[in-house]
Amino acid sequence: MSPDYGLRRFPVAVFILLSACGGLSERDGAPPLPRGATDVADAVPRAEAKSRYGNPRSYKVMGKRYYTLDSSDGYVERGIASWYGSKFHGRRTSSGETYDMYAMTAAHKTLPLPTYVQVTNLSNGRHVVLKVNDRGPFHANRIIDLSYVAAAKLGVLKRGTAMVEVRAIGSDGTPSTVSVTKTPAPDTTIGLFVQAGAFVEAGNAKRLRDRLRSLTAYTVWIDQVEQGENALYRVRLGPVEGVVQADRLIANLSGLGISGIRLLLE
Repeated sequence: MSPDYGLRRFPVAVFILLSACGGLSERDGAPPLPRGATDVADAVPRAEAKSRYGNPRSYKVMGKRYYTLDSSDGYVERGIASWYGSKFHGRRTSSGETYDMYAMTAAHKTLPLPTYVQVTNLSNGRHVVLKVNDRGPFHANRIIDLSYVAAAKLGVLKRGTAMVEVRAIGSDGTPSTVSVTKTPAPDTTIGLFVQAGAFVEAGNAKRLRDRLRSLTAYTVWIDQVEQGENALYRVRLGPVEGVVQADRLIANLSGLGISGIRLLLE
């Protein structure tokens, strides 16, 4: 069972959410995988109008505001995927559709609803095409919540999370820069890192680096990048062994009052 079952949200009607989700104490889970479930076909991209529901300009969940993208064109992101299952099966998604954990769907915080995406598990090269029709996950370090059967096809169920690449398929319903037939090779060079802060003043970055070096066994360094005529100094830690360790490290950094923390796949 995934430890990261994203909270399904209805941004335009929070009172519906509180009733539907049954509170935070309710645990998510999954029944035994039915025979043939992993043979479910990928979602078929097609041009669709934006849902009347789930596409506000912005919405707020647990004190954080999210801004919905106007378009999915060119969207590519790498990060951590989680999945959600029987707790939400049969309930209304943010788009107004019914969540079916045996359908090839997903939840995302900011992509327009609906959007079709190709999700690739970077550790094994498996990929699927999904329809994003829901909002979530609202765990700070997750970028997409997979349906139960999508997680099974990607090999995510056992661990609960996976490092993935999410790539939007063209808004006209046809793939643009992404192949939906070729299976990518596993990317064994991907590393998990934590960015503790980014500064325009080198001195601020050095002070944070020196502070963190005295508090952690992870390698801490400053990565300098150019932004126009200016430089940005990014304080980074890692590589981190896995998602659980990264979550723990981020929690520890947050406990030190450090803000602007990011989880990175590079």
